[in-house]
Amino acid sequence: MQAKLAKLEKILKVKFKNKDLLHQAMVHRSYLNENPSFSLSHNERLEFLGDAVLELVITDYLYNNYSNPEGELTNFRAALVNSDMLAKIANQLGLEEFLLMSKGESKDTGRARQYIMANAVESLIGAIYLDRGYKISKKFIEENIVRELPNILEQKLYQDPKSKFQEESQEREGITPSYEVIKDWGPDHDKHFIVGVFLGKDLIAKGEGKSKQDAQRNAAEEGLKAKGWK
Repeated sequence: MQAKLAKLEKILKVKFKNKDLLHQAMVHRSYLNENPSFSLSHNERLEFLGDAVLELVITDYLYNNYSNPEGELTNFRAALVNSDMLAKIANQLGLEEFLLMSKGESKDTGRARQYIMANAVESLIGAIYLDRGYKISKKFIEENIVRELPNILEQKLYQDPKSKFQEESQEREGITPSYEVIKDWGPDHDKHFIVGVFLGKDLIAKGEGKSKQDAQRNAAEEGLKAKGWK
């Protein structure tokens, strides 16, 4: 495993003082279910910390580099820190090679895998922050995540899909969309939701997320595709 950790450090361009933190950042909860004697804990506490560090760094960067109003900056930030973007970053870094998961999770290649990948980026940021501090964390985030911002702005990927779907549905069909939780599962620390977006009684699309808001956003995104409004 030491050789793998060294390879990961090279990819991240971060040299860890405490290798266990880097190792732990790559441990999904499911792995411990199959390996109860494993010496380290899973990465959820690091993910919790990394999420906060990521949001602070992105907020700080946007505040200091863009004079847009608060609402627009919030949308820019959301486009940078959502699960789809973080999963993309995880794939660019090749994190899947280093993740420790159960055999079942390893076989899953769907939406659930993307969430695991996105969470791994946050846990890595938490580990970097604990081991090397804010300055190195900021450098890592700017080099790997903030660099996506020009494309987001150029392609207008920051536009809130819920607002867009509501605007289009009211203009085209005279109906305000509604959202309903269709399914939810998992413990409080790892909750998942499937939300449907409706026009009247018609289910237009579904979206999945770790929060109701995230699931609604994804449902609206799918709704735009389903209606051909994108």
